[in-house]
Amino acid sequence: MPSPTLHTPIKTPRAPLRWVYVYVLLIPLVNWGFTHIPTIPMPDGGNWAPMAIVTGFILVARDFAQREVKHYILLPLLIGIVLSYFMAAPEIALASGIAFGVSEMIDYIVYTTSKRPLSERVLISSSLSAPIDSALFLIVANMAIPGVFSWMTLGTSIASKILGAYVVYRLLKRREIIRQAQH
Repeated sequence: MPSPTLHTPIKTPRAPLRWVYVYVLLIPLVNWGFTHIPTIPMPDGGNWAPMAIVTGFILVARDFAQREVKHYILLPLLIGIVLSYFMAAPEIALASGIAFGVSEMIDYIVYTTSKRPLSERVLISSSLSAPIDSALFLIVANMAIPGVFSWMTLGTSIASKILGAYVVYRLLKRREIIRQAQH
């Protein structure tokens, strides 16, 4: 058997459901951060939540988790939200559950109806769901904890989610191009 080269993919055992675990753990982690990490007062009158930057990885982790469990992705989401109630303020967990639930439906539609390559589905689903997810979360959280909503936090949250999706898109696109060249 020839030794692998830079262009030969190395087959490694895949950990079952590894992205599901990452997704489930990220949900309460980010909600804990929104509850416990201090916000920074902003000129727009709101408070910027530094955790808005971290939220970019959650939608991408969800895309990969959905590949592992298909239509059962709502179960890991529910587990993450339940864990959030133990780690974060109930208002934050509720806001997160509503936002994730709605954005999950958008993601589900993209993954169910699109026959595009994975790289494009990641970018499309995140681009569609990031603004809705971010806005819903901050609006609901602001009802319970005034000052959580800030245009700067909303912008940062949306930008980080789309930037995270774009980075993953580029990595996946590169992998798809390499695979096409090998066939």
